Amino acid sequence: MRIVIQVSEQDDGRAWFLLQRQFSGIALPNRTFVVPEEAVRALRAAGIKYAEISRDGVLELQGAIAGERI
Repeated sequence: MRIVIQVSEQDDGRAWFLLQRQFSGIALPNRTFVVPEEAVRALRAAGIKYAEISRDGVLELQGAIAGERI
């Protein structure tokens, strides 16, 4: 299952480092990522703060552009 999350500003760098090294996903604007459940568990274990936006992997934003794969 893919989960859409938005990482806190203070943890953005740490989250990016962890996600791009260990998981496949999609990076969107505004610190938003579409990642597998395992990545969410790893973020939680690392103490990285995030807000869960969607659990089905769909982000409903008007004007959203294609993200960069991570």
